[in-house]
Amino acid sequence: MKIRLLLIAVLFGFNLSAQEQIKLDNLNDFKEQAGNWQIVGDVIVNRHIDVHHKSVEEHDSKKKKKRRKRKRNVVEQPKAIKSTPGTGILLNINDKEKSDALVTNWEHGDLLLELEIMLPKGSNSGLYFQGRYELQLKDSWGVKIPLGSDMGGFHNNWEKDEDKIFRGIPPTSNASKAPGLWQKYKVHFQAPRFNEAGDKISNAKFISVDLNGVRIHSNVEVSTYTGGPIEKNEVAKGPLLIQGNHGPVAIRNFKYQLLKESSVTLASLSYVTYKGAFKGLDELNDRAKVSSGKANKIDVLSAGEEDEYGIMYIGTLNVEDEDDYTISVGYTGGVKLIVDNKKVVEDNSSSGQGLLKGDVKLTKGEHKFILINIKSAGWRAPRLGLSIKSKSTNSKDFHTYDSYPPNINTVSPIFVQPDSKPRLLRAFVSFNGDGKRLSHTIGIGTPEGVNYIYDLGAGNLVGVWRGDFVDATPMWHSRGDGSFRPKGAVQWIFLNQPIAQLSSLVEAFPDTGLAPDFVSKGYTIDKTSGLPVFKYRYKDVDIENRITSDSNNNYVVNDIQFSKSGLTNWYCKLASGKVKKMTDGSYLVEEQQYYVKVLTGQTPVVREANGETELIIPVDGSKIKYEIIW
Repeated sequence: MKIRLLLIAVLFGFNLSAQEQIKLDNLNDFKEQAGNWQIVGDVIVNRHIDVHHKSVEEHDSKKKKKRRKRKRNVVEQPKAIKSTPGTGILLNINDKEKSDALVTNWEHGDLLLELEIMLPKGSNSGLYFQGRYELQLKDSWGVKIPLGSDMGGFHNNWEKDEDKIFRGIPPTSNASKAPGLWQKYKVHFQAPRFNEAGDKISNAKFISVDLNGVRIHSNVEVSTYTGGPIEKNEVAKGPLLIQGNHGPVAIRNFKYQLLKESSVTLASLSYVTYKGAFKGLDELNDRAKVSSGKANKIDVLSAGEEDEYGIMYIGTLNVEDEDDYTISVGYTGGVKLIVDNKKVVEDNSSSGQGLLKGDVKLTKGEHKFILINIKSAGWRAPRLGLSIKSKSTNSKDFHTYDSYPPNINTVSPIFVQPDSKPRLLRAFVSFNGDGKRLSHTIGIGTPEGVNYIYDLGAGNLVGVWRGDFVDATPMWHSRGDGSFRPKGAVQWIFLNQPIAQLSSLVEAFPDTGLAPDFVSKGYTIDKTSGLPVFKYRYKDVDIENRITSDSNNNYVVNDIQFSKSGLTNWYCKLASGKVKKMTDGSYLVEEQQYYVKVLTGQTPVVREANGETELIIPVDGSKIKYEIIW
């Protein structure tokens, strides 16, 4: 008799809004400090000015009739950072008299932290977890090989005793942005553990650190306190500390979640194993039954087979605290999890592989569950794992280590990297990582590490990043899906055709493929640089587009040339999003995410079209050349 169960889907996404958010309309979450920390409404940075510059002093000697008098004139310099009154941003401006650290009133053990930071040129600060383990905040823009003292690194200390020395850990890549831009951190910290006698039994660990969307640390242990701790010891709980004596730093969108160990337990666990080349989960039947028994944890090895097996676990989850829980199931083959007769996750396959997550609300008390796994895929190793967490608890595993070892990756990644010349790779790309899927795009990687994505269908530069080129595993593994993943912090620009003749300043630029007079002509390769020269034709005008990097290989320069002059009512879109003009003539774009600066003398115009703010310039046929700095 086949097993039939009533299944109701319960699928919700994890919501980061469950985290506590410091509103930053006052400093009540923090201990008193000397006054270098304040709440402001906006911050603007002059990206050219180093915070360590000094005033120029001129000493003039003037003769007087009866005496000589020496006069000191101080020439006031432009400020590296300015603020405006308001709320929402935490700002440190330190000087010789005021340079306190900012320390939270609350203490933490395990912690999820999410915030955005902004640094002027040359500035330096640090996030001290438990007041003891420093994650660097530093202007590291342009650094090619980051150290532990750079942005995203764990700083060393200066201890002499061998058991106290910490030499620092650099980030795996430099994902930092230019001075004056907002940068986003997401950190999962695990506190050190101590036994009843107070002896440390495991080190502090950073489960993950993401900077600007790039994973720069994964399961990194910090063996002792780093340089400049609040105290030279290690504890189960301590405050979050933000360094205040090394330079200005601004912080916004400050969210955190204190984590505790899960109180959910597993009881009355039993299993049944089956043998057969099952193709679907509903094919398990009594005739194929091989064995049964009781267990303390889920262990796929109980099936006693490497392949062509099925296993079913039946058990009870005992819940102490009513909450919304996320249940994760890792597997090979096919899998189904039912809790309280409701389907939570399912992959009705015999050769699949993955990690499925489903959210369920569990009341206090007992909750029956059934976990079914089949596998008929000899090329995959047996794997089965079950974990649970809530918004305020760590993930808790209910499987043996060998049943689902951590960091399982049965596919060798396929990385593409330029060598001595640029590398071009045609691919599908999802704009902003999860947005509109573009089908006529090409990725260009350079040996200098300045990379970009170009939409051939629109004649448009859509994304830029620094560092390594791409992970082409999704494209080339097995049958592939035709896409790659950039290996850096991508600054996405905008979609659709950037050059068009418009009837008015409120007409929108045409969507990709909707301008009848636009024809892509592909590209040629510049023999000197090895970079592509993109070509297209629009309204009987031939257009060439070259994209290169600046002399320091930090950002891109976009060069557009036209075959005809005297064009009227033509415009070129440079950026999309909120725009703010800077004193150097550049424009700060999209809530201070990147800069645009025109090099060829045209005067940009900020306009509103279809509810969108855009930075555009008139086109008369003269060359257009501008920088995108991020």
